[in-house]
Amino acid sequence: MALSQNDILRALELVKLPASGQSLAASGRIGDILINDGKVIFAIGIDATEASAMEPVRKAAESAVGGIPGVTQVLVGLTADKAPGRPAPSQAAEARRQAHGQPGPGGPVPKAAGIPGVKQIIAVASGKGGVGKSTTTANLAVALATLGLKVGVLDADIYGPSVPKIFGITGKPRLVSGRTLAPMEAYGLKIMSIGFLIDEETPMIWRGPMVISAITQMLREVAWGELDVLVVDMPPGTGDAQLTMAQQTPLAGAVIVSTPQDLALLDARRGVAMFRKVEVPILGIVENMSYFICPECGHRSDIFAHGGARHEAERQGVPFLGEIPLAMTIRETSDGGRPIVASDPDSPHAKAYVALARQVKAGLAGPARAAPRIVIE
Repeated sequence: MALSQNDILRALELVKLPASGQSLAASGRIGDILINDGKVIFAIGIDATEASAMEPVRKAAESAVGGIPGVTQVLVGLTADKAPGRPAPSQAAEARRQAHGQPGPGGPVPKAAGIPGVKQIIAVASGKGGVGKSTTTANLAVALATLGLKVGVLDADIYGPSVPKIFGITGKPRLVSGRTLAPMEAYGLKIMSIGFLIDEETPMIWRGPMVISAITQMLREVAWGELDVLVVDMPPGTGDAQLTMAQQTPLAGAVIVSTPQDLALLDARRGVAMFRKVEVPILGIVENMSYFICPECGHRSDIFAHGGARHEAERQGVPFLGEIPLAMTIRETSDGGRPIVASDPDSPHAKAYVALARQVKAGLAGPARAAPRIVIE
């Protein structure tokens, strides 16, 4: 018989909250419950000050649900939007306070913990979808590996995970111990995506806390091993996922991907502003789909205009990382699970990604930074 949410809630009736003795199921703290092929994922809502006290509850919840017949894996997270008992400052005020080294209302600003074994983490982001961010992420990661770095890829685009397809990976990650998953591997990279844990056609109808919980678990409950850099494919926009990454990980920098036209650049500008507000360095802007060369006659067409990202980078005072053309071979290799840097390393398109990777590597040469603490209102 198929698992249901009622099965999960019945098991959680046996888990009691430490202060009140109320059952977890009746507490109203359980977020959306995702059940897929024996895997159960949900988050427990808490106040920020309850994190230590609620950790045993989280473990008890995992144990209770794990004992249900038919459950093969359980992922439970704790999620809190803001600290209780005081009004949350605006993000701008928080950023100004941190920039001047001032302690917050609750005391000194805690620094986000790094990922064991991972030296640096970078985010590849875009203000809007459809600009080729995931393709850029995949080829940038492969290119960094060709430069001698040990590289991992985290697909944090929970609503539209495409990294498994781009790398041609099928199957499920295995548990190595407790809750820790082994990353999948391809082209010398270690890779994790929510796409490995759900069916390809399953819609991710999740609210913010569930997204935050999933990203946090994929960051911290994966056996990444020793990595020089973890490249994170961010979801488009400037919402919960980006704030979570900036809050919970010491991001070494962000790469902004845009197409040349004005509408895309408006959103890219918001992305730059958001990362600056949370004090994440901008490694640079990439102009993707920059131009098209006809394979038959060699004529060049600037389909989405040209040069807009370069001008925006100059306006913002950030590095311009280069132009990636709109090319059928990039699309074909991405759809085929063979990133062009790996499948055709001598092509001009692959060399464009390697040039991009060289600039990113140079931008990472400075000391790593600690992420600021962000309070989400």
